[in-house]
Amino acid sequence: MSKSVFFASDFHLGLDTHETSQQRELRIISWMDSILDKCEQLFLLGDLFDYWFEYDTVVPKGYFRFFAKISEFTARGIPVHVFTGNHDMWLFDYMEKELRVIMYRKVLEIYINDFKFVLGHGDGLGPGDHGYKFIKKVFSSRINQWLYAKIHPDWGIKLMRYFSKKSRDSQEHNNQFLGKEKEWLVQYCESYLNTNKADFFIFGHRHFPIDYTLSNNHSRYINAGDWIDHNSYVEFNGSTIELKYYNT
Repeated sequence: MSKSVFFASDFHLGLDTHETSQQRELRIISWMDSILDKCEQLFLLGDLFDYWFEYDTVVPKGYFRFFAKISEFTARGIPVHVFTGNHDMWLFDYMEKELRVIMYRKVLEIYINDFKFVLGHGDGLGPGDHGYKFIKKVFSSRINQWLYAKIHPDWGIKLMRYFSKKSRDSQEHNNQFLGKEKEWLVQYCESYLNTNKADFFIFGHRHFPIDYTLSNNHSRYINAGDWIDHNSYVEFNGSTIELKYYNT
């Protein structure tokens, strides 16, 4: 590999916090500009949007600059891999058709330069969170998606914004490592290693950057963090991997 592979997660575009969504979008684009010339592949690990539902002929307005930047990557032949998260699980084929990204809705196992990676957003993995796991099944139902699409887009997207807020209010994102007994994604990784091998597990969802060596003293669980508070991402240069932070 002469270039690097990059991983990022949890942009939550559409959400205004201590800054506007547009301010965050511009910072993300600035970061994407900074890696463009040295990027071999880009993995975006879910919750790119704080809420999303796309109809056959309608998608949520906004995000033009972000989409244009992704299109610049794919136009250069740089693969952009996009995972759905718990806030944007109703991403369907718009980004695939318009931006030529590669979409994933499940955990991906992939070899990069002879290293095995296990990648995903991270929602619903490991023990616990049974309420969300049930809701995810309901929201993933093709019948329920078809029924929801019958709601007028003005109301449908407002409902998605409401569901997103309820989901966010029900989640507690601790800005500290809670220990392997309470970190569900650590437990997922350890369980995976009982029957499989992997070098790196990279997820998002947790909203906190983590680089944790698992019990076999080889494999590492790395959480890419978020772009609301941390501006964090992961870079793999073909031999070493590093959790990094972007400052404009």
